[in-house]
Amino acid sequence: MASRLVPKVTSKEGESQCKQKHAVLLSPVGKLKISGCETGLHEIKLPKMSVLPSGAESSATCEVCEGAEEMTEPLKQCTAWLHAYFCEPARMASLPIPAFHHPLLRRAMHTNSTPFVFLADSFTRQVLWTLLRDVKFGEAVSYKQLADLAGNSRAARAVGGAMRSNPIPIIIPCHRVICSSGQSGNYGGGNLMKEWLLSHEKLQKEKLAY
Repeated sequence: MASRLVPKVTSKEGESQCKQKHAVLLSPVGKLKISGCETGLHEIKLPKMSVLPSGAESSATCEVCEGAEEMTEPLKQCTAWLHAYFCEPARMASLPIPAFHHPLLRRAMHTNSTPFVFLADSFTRQVLWTLLRDVKFGEAVSYKQLADLAGNSRAARAVGGAMRSNPIPIIIPCHRVICSSGQSGNYGGGNLMKEWLLSHEKLQKEKLAY
């Protein structure tokens, strides 16, 4: 269900020359603030949801409301991917995930023979890439299960720390990581947003199955 196209991750070369641009995407869960440079995406900042959107599933809209005239290519790819996520999930598999240029994600590499190669990566970085690679649209894993997938079954608490450090939420789907008890657990955008995103994916996945 999720895009199969692997995002590029650039090196630290030219970091000091990095000039970020910003855009705001009006989505069913509020305004998403997105930043990125010509090289890649830096961050998605989530709003705090205090109430659930009314009728969001039936009348979902997703459009750039600020910064459209200065968007870099990674920002354009990001907004296109998010529009598909909220409004047209069937298109997600055909869209590229934007390149990343946040320092936490920058040292991972992709090759034709090995999708993800970790070079002296931190466990946080490895957890985030594992989550992006292995946990698909409409799925959920526990913190312990994700720790296991990332190679350290005893590091469930560290996985929680990695989720809090995630600079690219929704695209790197930390909302799909829940407690072993089945409770949703904490989320940067608040528990209401996490529950809405999980419900949105479940509903859309069921629709696509028919």
